[in-house]
Amino acid sequence: MDVICRARQGFQRRRDGAIPGYRLRSFVAPLVAAALAGYGAYAHAEPGKEYGVETVSARAEYVSGGDVLVKVTYKHENRNHPLVITANGRDVSSAFHPGVEPNTLLGLVTGLAEGKNTLRVQGNGASGIKDQSLEITNYPITGPIISGAHDYEFLCQTDQFTMPDGSTLGPALDANCSIAPRVDYVYRASDGTWKPLTNTSQLPPDVVTTTTTDDLTVPFVVRIETRSVNRGVYQSAVLFDPTREQSPRPWNPPKAWNRHLVAIHGFGCTGGWYIQGAALGSLPAPVPADFLNPTRLGEGDAIFANTLQHPANNCNALLGAETAMMSKETFIESYGVPDYTISHGCSGGSYTSTRYTDIVPGLFDGILISCTFPDPLAIALNALDGHLITHYMTQFPGALTDAQIAAVTGFKSVNAMIALANQAGRTDPVPARPDIAGYVSGVFNPIVPVSLRYDPVSNPHGLRPTTFDWERHITGVDPVTLFALRPYDNVGVQYGLEALNSGAITKAQFLDLNEKIGGYDQDANYVPNRTTGDAGAMKRYYESGVEMSGAGGLASIPIMDVSGIYNDDGGYHYQVFHFAARARLAEANGNADNYVMWRGSAVPYERAWNTITQWVEAYKADTSNETQREKVLDDKPAGAVDGCFATSSQFIAEPQTLSSTPNSQCNTLYPSWRVARLVAGGPLSLSIMKCQLKPIDARDYTVAFNADELARLMQIFPNGVCDWSKPGVSQVPIVPLASVGPAPENFIGP
Repeated sequence: MDVICRARQGFQRRRDGAIPGYRLRSFVAPLVAAALAGYGAYAHAEPGKEYGVETVSARAEYVSGGDVLVKVTYKHENRNHPLVITANGRDVSSAFHPGVEPNTLLGLVTGLAEGKNTLRVQGNGASGIKDQSLEITNYPITGPIISGAHDYEFLCQTDQFTMPDGSTLGPALDANCSIAPRVDYVYRASDGTWKPLTNTSQLPPDVVTTTTTDDLTVPFVVRIETRSVNRGVYQSAVLFDPTREQSPRPWNPPKAWNRHLVAIHGFGCTGGWYIQGAALGSLPAPVPADFLNPTRLGEGDAIFANTLQHPANNCNALLGAETAMMSKETFIESYGVPDYTISHGCSGGSYTSTRYTDIVPGLFDGILISCTFPDPLAIALNALDGHLITHYMTQFPGALTDAQIAAVTGFKSVNAMIALANQAGRTDPVPARPDIAGYVSGVFNPIVPVSLRYDPVSNPHGLRPTTFDWERHITGVDPVTLFALRPYDNVGVQYGLEALNSGAITKAQFLDLNEKIGGYDQDANYVPNRTTGDAGAMKRYYESGVEMSGAGGLASIPIMDVSGIYNDDGGYHYQVFHFAARARLAEANGNADNYVMWRGSAVPYERAWNTITQWVEAYKADTSNETQREKVLDDKPAGAVDGCFATSSQFIAEPQTLSSTPNSQCNTLYPSWRVARLVAGGPLSLSIMKCQLKPIDARDYTVAFNADELARLMQIFPNGVCDWSKPGVSQVPIVPLASVGPAPENFIGP
């Protein structure tokens, strides 16, 4: 039976509309530097100090679950000195074993208290040996750490989560959706399928072998660990032969593991709220991103995933990034520290890879993305523009021809524009709203009971099914309606400006469109006035990294972006979003040289995978004193260059640009189009939620407005028009690992 977590009934609300407990950390620069130097927090063995102590499964300030893997490094000449290692004064020396690296000890320290803990390494009184200590902050395995208080409905789905043998995990053990940890085995059979391994003392006759990247040939048996992490279902998979090997530990990892780790996410966003999720995310060919991927596992890679890393289950970036951080910690505490971690995915899996990396620097060492979007906001906000235009088309049929609508919006066709515009449904809480064909509002996962769902008439205090409301800890809430504050804003946007200047539409059409375009209220109802977004919500989106920046962890890792889906005729996975993601890195870092783009409908996935792994291995092996970003740029493989594939074997190396004209070989083969904000003059990055305004300037137009037309234009834009040369309103830098924190004491419920 489904379990509904009601730690606090409904969601708590703060009457001043401020974000619940939102806090930013003042040590951003050192935090990013530490993150890029390594995943753990380290107290170095400096001159006069005989030992260094480091948490290697998580940063010392973000440990979860009451345990943490610790590495102690000691000077060679003191290797025989007995050590005393304590946690909060309790002797934990026996937990430590010789590490994989020389002159190191590894130990899984358990029994940590929630909050602050002190780990101390002592020389047991040996002459000249000084103590070393490290402060560790521990959080519950149920979270939260950075994502905000658990003050919303949350539905468990453990009884729907299917295991390899066809069984389910059964009912959740508590309101946090917990399950008992378990280990299962599967093997690759000679018929090319996965089969459960029920007898761990003897291998079946139809098991095949596999050869890893370390040139080790082993039975193709995979160990699957399943447990609860951050209220999601976590799983990891790695080659392991239970008939020959002892249970793996961080200091005794599986023999066939090549020490590479792969993060799997999934796809989607719409409906990804208020649920645990009944399955991990996966994608079929031609972009394989499956949890039990036989190619990756057969090579010796380990894989981890969590239902809350799958955006179709959870479209909240802070919750997802926190979950990935805790899930990677869980993996390391079972198997040891990987040499590197690569994240990959298509569509929703692209923006989980990019945003999680930006929010938590050091989480991933490289990413391979496809069907790319910068973030769900890029879909939602541009869809809201398009949805206003579809409304204008419906209200004033014939006001613009199809060709003119395409010119005004930048899309290849009206149908392409509508495909994206209908994605505005993910911001619309009103169920079954009548609208243009294909528009679907009020989307919930079917597991959410109708009695809990928002309805403006019958259930005005119900759960609101929008990407904004699922991230209300970040945005804050409106003090009157108590709905999530919204970042959408179209004040000053001159829709169709470029179409006017090119002669595609007339002055009269330009004025009529901008006069009647309108906006939305907080329930996504059309209103005649333009929408003024909440500047505070925008600032928090930028700071938290929910709006992808590129200035956090993404600045210093290799990024491979391949088409995955090439189709600018429909489906809304348009190439403009690939270019927008890369433009954000260029804006943030001066260039996007660590971001390589391959386009086409026949991009060979394995070639892309091999390229990103070569790139990661090269910079990770670089022992120079350069910064990580410098290493990433210096150690780029020869094959990591922009280009497109005419066929799966014919690569054309040339810079990739956004263009619908045949001005290059790739743009001839794979032209690309734009969105309405670009036609209005906005930046390619699509990073400005609300523009700064400037007075109307006749020099911005190739046409001359007469006195009446100019007066009408000024009436449409009484406070001025967008000045796209300036940063957006509230557009501030990302603060990696910004935390919404616990709800304060004065945070009242509904």
